[in-house]
Amino acid sequence: MPISKSNEYGTVEISLDAIASLVGGTVNECYGIVGMASQKLLKDGWAELLGKDTYSKGVIVRQDGNSLILDIYVVAMQGIKLSEVMLGAQQRVKYVLEKTLEVKVEAVNMFVQGVKAVK
Repeated sequence: MPISKSNEYGTVEISLDAIASLVGGTVNECYGIVGMASQKLLKDGWAELLGKDTYSKGVIVRQDGNSLILDIYVVAMQGIKLSEVMLGAQQRVKYVLEKTLEVKVEAVNMFVQGVKAVK
């Protein structure tokens, strides 16, 4: 179900896939995150890194009344403090969505699907 915004000029409907793409782009800009990961691990337990056009596979957007709940699947950089990086990513995603779309974000759940060494 899309988010609907109305003003004196008309109505704009924002799909959940568009929100997922915005979230994916925002998360990829965060320090310590290598990329978005698929929700499902491959057979051997490795996470698949997603490209820009498939960010929606790594983000689940749910509506709870007038607010959003996000589940984000990422691959993190090796050698970082995960708790700090994930907290920073959560805060950034919440800020960007609330300022850009003017919608309340109730929860941003981060799931680390893997850790990758970056050269």
